[in-house]
This record gives sequence, C-alpha cells and structure tokens, in this order.
Amino acid sequence: MATNSTQAAPVIWLLTDNKPGHRNQLKGLGNRLRVKVGASLFWLSAPDIRIPLWRALLAIPPALDKSLPHPDLIIAAGTGTHKLLLSLRRLRNTKTLVIMKPGFPRSWIDGAIIPAHDGIAPDGDTLITEGAINTVTPLARITEKPEALLLLGGPSPHYNWDDDVVFGQVINLIGEYPQWRWTISGSRRTPQALRERVSELASLKITVADPDKTHEDWLAHNIAASRAIWVTPDSMSMACEAATSGVPTGLFQLPERSESRVVKGVQQLVAAGHVARWSDHATVMGGKTGQEEPFWEADRAAQWVIQRWLTPRTEKQKRSKRTIP
Repeated sequence: MATNSTQAAPVIWLLTDNKPGHRNQLKGLGNRLRVKVGASLFWLSAPDIRIPLWRALLAIPPALDKSLPHPDLIIAAGTGTHKLLLSLRRLRNTKTLVIMKPGFPRSWIDGAIIPAHDGIAPDGDTLITEGAINTVTPLARITEKPEALLLLGGPSPHYNWDDDVVFGQVINLIGEYPQWRWTISGSRRTPQALRERVSELASLKITVADPDKTHEDWLAHNIAASRAIWVTPDSMSMACEAATSGVPTGLFQLPERSESRVVKGVQQLVAAGHVARWSDHATVMGGKTGQEEPFWEADRAAQWVIQRWLTPRTEKQKRSKRTIP
C-alpha cells in the first residue's frame, strides 16, 4: 500500500550490489529517512535475484519474498542493481530512485541523486550532491585532545600513487607535531610494502590499525575521537566521510591525473572549504575548518526525497491551500 495518511510510515526497499561504497550510500540515506519519517527499511541483494534483460526493459518484476511489504519507494545504488530496479519501476504507487549516474535514461525512473563531479545538470527529478552520501553524522562537539587520524588509500586511476611520497608526508606530520597521538590505517588498496613500513611506526603515541581486522564501527569511533583527520585524495568516500563529521580534514598531496571525475570532485570539496590541501596543514592541525555550514549530504538528500515523494497527501493538500490567495 502507498503512504497516503499522516499515520503510515513509508516502506522503502534498498537495492544493493553489496559493494561497500554503494551499500554505505544506501545506508546513509536510509538511516536519515528512518530518523526523519520513521521509514521501514528492507534490503534486497541484487546479485541474489536473477533478472533477464527483457524483464528490465519491459518493467516486469520478478517473484520476490511474499513477506516483503509493498514499497512506497525503491532506492538502488550500483550498476549491479539497475536491472532489478528497472524491472520494479512500474509497481503500483511506488517511486523509484537511483543513487549515482545511471547507465540508462533517467526518464525511465522517478529520480536520481548524482554527485556534482559527474557533470549532470540538476532538474526537478535530479538532486546534485557534493561528493558521496555516507553514514557519518556531524559531531556536536569536537574533542580538544591532540588526536589525529590518518587514512591511507592506494593506487587508483585518479592520482599517481607513490609509497615514498605518502610515507614521507606521514613522517613529516608526526615529526612536526610530536605532542599529538596518531592513529593510522591503510585500506584494502594500500600496497603491502607501505602497510609494512607504516606498521613499523607503532609506538606509545602511534597506533597502526590493520584494515583487514577493523570492525564495522571502527571508522566512526575513530573519527569521533579525532581533532584532525588526514586522507589520501584517491578515496573520495573517505574524504567525504571525514568532512561530514565536521572534524578539520586535510588531504595528503599526490599528483593528479587530468580529466578524472574523482579529481574534479576533490577539487570541489577543497573549493567549498570542506577539506584543506596539504599546504594548509597548519590550519588543519590548528583546529580550524573552512566550513561555514554543516556538510551533511545524506540529510539534505533525505529532505529532498521526503518533500518529493514521502510527504503524506493530506499535508500536501494543506500546504497547497495555504498558498492560494
């Protein structure tokens, strides 16, 4: 059934391809919709549901678990979810939304949420975000303890990765701020040689985390305990998560590869004051940030979704009556 009263909480299906970055975006948006309108969230794993191309093209839904309540809204993230989303797009009283630029005409579904670096012009059915939606909540208060978090990525198509350059900048920070405590973590993409060099730094004031052994809430916990965060720019998602927290965030310096979408996105984050460049490390370590307003794209996206599709009709009618002279 569709949401058509002030009492009914919306039912939302989240279609995932199970890739961590895409799942993180769905979770970030879903969490805010649950908080704001009490949405009930139901996860569907697209790889577990085989959809022939003809079903996607003709919008013929597959047989699904009959215990699933009828959705008011279906949100998908990741190319691997597109066929399932398209097959469901004509369900009665259901709206369909894709996160990130889709590989099909946007007119086939009801809406899209796309990051600015994809170069898509906004319209009534498309929300443009600064960077990627994530699950981080802006901190009400940033710690005064001199604790810094260093997040290292690895080789990517967007920057010329150099272990020596990254390690040198890590050593530079630690040497310039000897009174600070440091937590350093690599990622699945961090070269093993760099991981080993970083692990040798472990001491009373330096904690080195093994990215293969950290728990799901490790990043959120360590962000909340930090007064400064440094991120290698190859990871747009890590940069957005750090910036969303409100903790002063800086980027390690790596040579950019031109015409990269991620490079453009990072440049936009810098221009907006959400993150700082390596040359501004004194500002970051001094506890200052260029952000004048909270950077919380999951919350902004949730509000957009609510206004478009999840506001009960009775409320919309009242609102429209009030605008009649």
